[in-house]
Amino acid sequence: MKKIIALVLALTLVFAFAACSGKDGNETSAPNDSSAPEATGAAVTYKVGICNYVDDASLNQIVDNIKAKLSSIESEKNVKFDIAYDNCNADSNVLNQIVANFIADKVDLMVGVATPVAMAMQSATKNSDIPVVFSAVSDPIATKLVSSLEKPGKNITGTSDYLDTASIMNLVFAVNSGIKKMGLLYDLGQDSSTAAIKEAKEYLQKKGIEIVERTGTTVDEVVLAAQALVSDKVDAVFTPTDNTIMKAELSIYEIFAKAGIPHYTGADSFALNGAFLGYGVDYANLGEQTAEMIAEILVDKKSPAEMAVRTFDNGTATVNTETCEALGLKFDDVSEKIKPFCTAVKSIKTAESFSDAQ
Repeated sequence: MKKIIALVLALTLVFAFAACSGKDGNETSAPNDSSAPEATGAAVTYKVGICNYVDDASLNQIVDNIKAKLSSIESEKNVKFDIAYDNCNADSNVLNQIVANFIADKVDLMVGVATPVAMAMQSATKNSDIPVVFSAVSDPIATKLVSSLEKPGKNITGTSDYLDTASIMNLVFAVNSGIKKMGLLYDLGQDSSTAAIKEAKEYLQKKGIEIVERTGTTVDEVVLAAQALVSDKVDAVFTPTDNTIMKAELSIYEIFAKAGIPHYTGADSFALNGAFLGYGVDYANLGEQTAEMIAEILVDKKSPAEMAVRTFDNGTATVNTETCEALGLKFDDVSEKIKPFCTAVKSIKTAESFSDAQ
């Protein structure tokens, strides 16, 4: 009898073991299961929501380079980035809806290109664990996006296109030391302009230069502001990394060129659209570095709270040779004058691709 009982128990254990081994096809894959991505080599997919603030050359250049770099990282790290891209065209209602859609779609990370987008994403994710990476935010501390550049302290970090205003002012006076009256053209509502305009005023006041400020919030208003600066008889015009003026540059560059007024700006994209000179960060590199941070958070599992905001000081000046000629200047002469204040001087023609620039 004891032998029969022992045999029954043994058979019971065998069947129980077979059931636990998942032979019925309903098992859950264990970490070392051959069907797991790690074992089969299948790429892990991360959903990334990217929102651009407005359609302009600078910001589009950032987005293009984020996408290109993420594509490169996919093959390097055997991952997949499922990218959802949208553009709010400076409409706050549309922006909020885009961010809400990203949250509803359960993206793994959001990317905000320009300050207003980053701020909307920060507000929408403050009670969630969705990380946010911003790009082209000129002053992330003043806008309270981060606690410090070294340790952001929240679910958000990114790249800054902070403009070294003193450096571009040095270029202005290197080209024309006899400037008496300087025009400042910007949008009062652009956070990216606030600090740079303040610094420009301080620099010019120390030199005893007369300052004329003109502002606009639409292309039509910017055109009127540009015409007013011509009537004001300014010797030169300065614009920081202002997205509103960037959108209007193709509509105003000839106004300044015909009047003999050089337009100095805070990004090479302005020069692409006709401005005399653009100086500042390399937006292609800015986009690539933003993509690197995205990968570090998603793939390498780094915390955005501990990732320092990345800033750049490439010191590159881009001169529009067509506008230069229209102003009665020679590119070689301009280049020689500004070289001591730059790490590089490039030339570009209106509306050509950046890849063609020398």
